[in-house]
Amino acid sequence: MHLHDALDDVKRSRDDPRRFPGERRSTAGLFSGLDDRLVHVAPDGSIRDYSAPLSGLSGIERSRFGIVLDGEVAWFDDAAQSYVDDTAIVETRHEGDGYACRQYDLTLGRTHLTGFVLEEPTAADARLRACVEFAPDGRDSRIGQLRHGDAVEVHHRRERDVLAASSALSTRGHPPVRFEEVLADEPTPFPRDGGDDRYEEDRMSPIVVADVEFSGAKPTATIATVLSAGDRGDALERARRDVAEFSDREALLEAGRRQARDRLPAETPGVEDGFADLRALSLLRAPSGARIAGPEFDPFYRHSGGYGYTWFRDDAEIAGFLLEADRRTGLGLDEWHAASARFYAETQLEDGTWPHRVWPDDGRLAPGWAHGRLEEGDSVDYQADQTASVAAYLATYLRVIDGDDERVRETVRAALEGLDDSLEDDGLPERVQNAWENMTGRFTHTAATFLEAYAAIARAPLEDDVTSRARESARAVFEGLDALWVSDRDRYALRLEEGELDDRLDGSTLALATAHREYAAVDGVDDGRLERLVSHLEVTIEGLYRDPEGPIEGLARFEDDPWRRGDQEAPKIWTVTTAWGAHAALELRELLADAGHDAAPTFDARARALLELVEPGGPLRGDGDSLPEQFFDDGTPDSATPLGWPHAIRLATATALEAGSQERAIERK
Repeated sequence: MHLHDALDDVKRSRDDPRRFPGERRSTAGLFSGLDDRLVHVAPDGSIRDYSAPLSGLSGIERSRFGIVLDGEVAWFDDAAQSYVDDTAIVETRHEGDGYACRQYDLTLGRTHLTGFVLEEPTAADARLRACVEFAPDGRDSRIGQLRHGDAVEVHHRRERDVLAASSALSTRGHPPVRFEEVLADEPTPFPRDGGDDRYEEDRMSPIVVADVEFSGAKPTATIATVLSAGDRGDALERARRDVAEFSDREALLEAGRRQARDRLPAETPGVEDGFADLRALSLLRAPSGARIAGPEFDPFYRHSGGYGYTWFRDDAEIAGFLLEADRRTGLGLDEWHAASARFYAETQLEDGTWPHRVWPDDGRLAPGWAHGRLEEGDSVDYQADQTASVAAYLATYLRVIDGDDERVRETVRAALEGLDDSLEDDGLPERVQNAWENMTGRFTHTAATFLEAYAAIARAPLEDDVTSRARESARAVFEGLDALWVSDRDRYALRLEEGELDDRLDGSTLALATAHREYAAVDGVDDGRLERLVSHLEVTIEGLYRDPEGPIEGLARFEDDPWRRGDQEAPKIWTVTTAWGAHAALELRELLADAGHDAAPTFDARARALLELVEPGGPLRGDGDSLPEQFFDDGTPDSATPLGWPHAIRLATATALEAGSQERAIERK
């Protein structure tokens, strides 16, 4: 997103209480791209790249499509949209005065295809009008165009982006934004008429305006855009080849079906509507196996710290939930599990920990505010739970996938050193940043992730001295958690800070359920701790549950959460905490059932009720059954969309509940 685009959004959004000005939102519309290019298709059919973190290529900054009828342009407005079956093909159904047109968008590798089928033409000379602004190398200036007759090449230095069409192509340049327009009170129209009367503006602009003839018995026009940092000739050849091969609607649809079969499980046994979750997670995944947390909607860090990076917390939690679901239902995700393990091994720091965040395409360090382990001197700007989440996944990977992978074994041994370095003598992790990345202290959530990681390492097929040491540390954390218990509120605190308990409710403390279930396999969980877990989950879920007037309900992030409220007084509802609550209730149900505790059915019911809120078709699902990070009380989605973490939690929880239902049905028989 360029500065002038952000400022235009400020001008459009500054009086909207549900918008944070200067963002490139994806809360409406759908994504295509199961490789290393991620393209958003807005409800009006305009396309935009969110590909930079996945491929290092910026691609399309903004665009607009319309139909030229009788010499006049009818630009497309918002229209009905959906995915075509179980694919990543986006279908947009345009209807206007004198025309009906279906648009199909599919991203294959670094090629994006946009096909238009004119269903009700009323003018023999109808043409497609496309206005596309590229951002090679992330630039909006010092851009050049090369015209090749049937294609246009837009380039800066390293990246070159090519546009080609299925039939006769007429192109012209479009003048870049002027300084006066940036400073104006109103946003600049896109596209706009008129030029600057400079002979070079047609060739020194990132914006291409193209007219494409409709052709065929069913009038069709297709545009292909290709992103490249390689050979110019190869990029041009690919654009020409792909637009010719997939100019027919059926050819494009079959390519999308084939892509989905190759990239995703054909079926999701044991979980209804599981494909929507897997598709969302695949959209966010780079060829390295690492995932961005969500599409980057705030590139200027105006209202957040950015989302288009790989956080080891999010990514390892997603990897763990996918492993859990795959083992239960046989989704066939072995390659995903192995790729995650490789990526974590390659990105581990020398001290056995992992940094705050990295670029998913190559694992290089990304900008962040919790890279304390890479700085000289002591620093609390380190998120120790990220290291614990990765360690837990890798230890489980050794136990259930490949115990002989020596590189992973070495990585887990080093991770144990990194964990121990952050563990204090009282059995709690040292003062660090929290999972929500907005405060420091000694957190219950961090302790829970340490308990799970230590227990997972203790169960891994490693040397006795390693597993024994991990078991001892797990026991220390288990006992250390007593210091975080708030006796007069019958639950665990958010954190311990300067010797005082911060007793606010915190959704991240729901991690205690999974941590104790892992620990139970190592050393058991006594009745006293079980009672505390029952009380903690009951109080936390009930205390964070919000059912405002409007179409949604679910769990807030933590008590009095102030972030991104706008003019709303109460904390917003988050999909990750709602899904987390369902999974935690399920995990506690299993612990209680194993102990013969009579509260097990209660938590089964809690898990099912919370899961319904984030299921496909549920109130917390967005367009295309995606899960936005947050919602305002009136049902307006906000922030990163889709967010990968809740999709993975939902998939794992749904498979577990379905498996439990089947087991109980067999028992009744």
